[in-house]
Amino acid sequence: MNNVFPSSHPLMSTKLTLLRDLKTEPKKFRELVREMAIMLAVEATQDLAVRPTTVQTPLTEATGYHLMERIGLVPILRSGLGMVEGVWELMPGAEVWHIGLYRDERTLKPVSYYNRLPVEPTVSVCLILDPMLATGGSASATVDILKHWGVSKIKFLGLIAAPEGIEVLHNNHPDVPIHIAAIDKGLNEHGFILPGLGDAGDRQFGT
Repeated sequence: MNNVFPSSHPLMSTKLTLLRDLKTEPKKFRELVREMAIMLAVEATQDLAVRPTTVQTPLTEATGYHLMERIGLVPILRSGLGMVEGVWELMPGAEVWHIGLYRDERTLKPVSYYNRLPVEPTVSVCLILDPMLATGGSASATVDILKHWGVSKIKFLGLIAAPEGIEVLHNNHPDVPIHIAAIDKGLNEHGFILPGLGDAGDRQFGT
């Protein structure tokens, strides 16, 4: 499928294995989420626009580059919060905007409960951060919100995805690239990813 980019990096695979492990405690789980988010962000931002500049080294002048685009990080509450720190290490000037969605366990549809975006967009590129792309409902709803806000360049970054979620997000928003660590087998009858890694929010925050 076009615009879907699962990582092939061996370090990503080894970190994901630890992330899945039931014995991995919350502290280590959070560290792994942060590290994997950094790797995903590197892969997802290779096409950011830059402008040339000149800096003075201790020896002479050197040509370099500055980012031209303003970046917004949009973690889907609450599990997406763990990915922010890692991406922020790469792009400390990025703005962070929170969108709160939860999945109705009966209908499996997203329900919005928090959105504090300003009236006008303040960024040109938004990176949606959510460890799990399961049914695709929350991700699609977030893209809807950002497009309505006026952002034209949006990317999704996640740790694992089900084929069903990829299909929903891609069908609803084929222009949004999906950068993930791995594609899992699918969803069970309750809409959870298999083999998955459990509830990413619970495992990060020890709840």
